[in-house]
Amino acid sequence: MLIVTALGGNALLRRGQPMTSENQRENIRIAARALAPVARQHDMVVGHGNGPQVGLLALQGAAYADVETYPLDVLDAETEGMIGYMIEQELGNLLPFERPFATLLTMIEVDPKDPAFANPTKFIGPVYAKEVADRLAAEKSWVFKQDGDKWRRVVASPEPKRIFELRPIKWLLEHNTIVIAAGGGGIPAAYEAGAHRKLGGVECVIDKDFATELLARELKADLYVMLTDADAVYVDWGKPTQRAIRRATPDSLSAMTFPAGSMGPKVAAACRFAKATGKTAAIGALGDLERIIAGEAGTTVSSAASGIVLAR
Repeated sequence: MLIVTALGGNALLRRGQPMTSENQRENIRIAARALAPVARQHDMVVGHGNGPQVGLLALQGAAYADVETYPLDVLDAETEGMIGYMIEQELGNLLPFERPFATLLTMIEVDPKDPAFANPTKFIGPVYAKEVADRLAAEKSWVFKQDGDKWRRVVASPEPKRIFELRPIKWLLEHNTIVIAAGGGGIPAAYEAGAHRKLGGVECVIDKDFATELLARELKADLYVMLTDADAVYVDWGKPTQRAIRRATPDSLSAMTFPAGSMGPKVAAACRFAKATGKTAAIGALGDLERIIAGEAGTTVSSAASGIVLAR
């Protein structure tokens, strides 16, 4: 069975946690312990978020005033290599030596006219108090939106259209390779208008859930799993009446509303995959991966389900 997983950026570097290399390494080590038992039994592609990491690189770049900060597509590429390197090492420490790994820097085409560029929604970087966010907005012309009781920078997050490295990813899977791809939603790229196949980078961050969903669909994956710091999708989240959704059809789940900056893209990606392929998508906690695959945890989305089934 081919399983495509998407590790949330906040699962790799937790909310409010100091963004040190040591913390990221330890969180990836925890992720590897959850992924390894599944990788022993199945073919696997690992995608991951990069919101905290790409925001940190942007901040570090802005601190050096002699050179203009690198654009987000370049920072996306840097985070793909950095996080992929750590995932390879930590998974490799747990799996047989002969099992190969490969991290692919994955360019993904976006439309420069996508309406997302007029309405930034994708959170990147650390959280700030309101007064600090206001100061950074004035200094750097960044856009901030509220994230819980804090504020975070937001950037444009257009829809992914095409994965340029699809053929080498398929080739690697045919040779029993665990592939880390579409990291951080991939590297956003677009063809220059009026030029013949002249590809360039785009200043944005693609949502990793939409990017990995497209990858899972193109690879004809048997299961697509988004792993995050929440154990399921909830109705009435944050209220005394909150309850986990255990199973749902794509039509019934897509009729509900979820926050655009967090669970919304995951639900949309799960519904898109299940509806387009007739297969199962799931959302849940990293530590529950084996139970999610068995249908015992998380939220599973499938056309074979019956409406919305809540956890007891």
